[in-house]
Amino acid sequence: MTDENDQALRAAIDAESKLLDPEVRARPDLVRELLDPEFTEVGASGRRWDARSILAVTSGGSISPDSPVVVTGMSGTVLAPGIVHLTYLAEHEGRRVWRSSLWRLTGTGWRMYHHQGTPAA
Repeated sequence: MTDENDQALRAAIDAESKLLDPEVRARPDLVRELLDPEFTEVGASGRRWDARSILAVTSGGSISPDSPVVVTGMSGTVLAPGIVHLTYLAEHEGRRVWRSSLWRLTGTGWRMYHHQGTPAA
């Protein structure tokens, strides 16, 4: 892996970790900085989300500091310059979900372009 790819992967992982932080999630301005304007998600519930609907949920305190998301096995691949794919297992309040995110580098930094959650057995 090149230094450039290593830096891209680290930046995407750091940004993903911020989005999982309850303090960041509670601040729409910080979440907005991490979501691409064209953001889409297919949640573990099967529901489709966009940036506006995600901001409404996250600002409502969807994750409490007393019950954080536990992440295991986060890894990623640089698909092309400025595009990173991350995968990991997330557990929150007894629910386990496989997560997959696409991050892209924009003029304002790394932003999540697409996210998907699939319930884990």
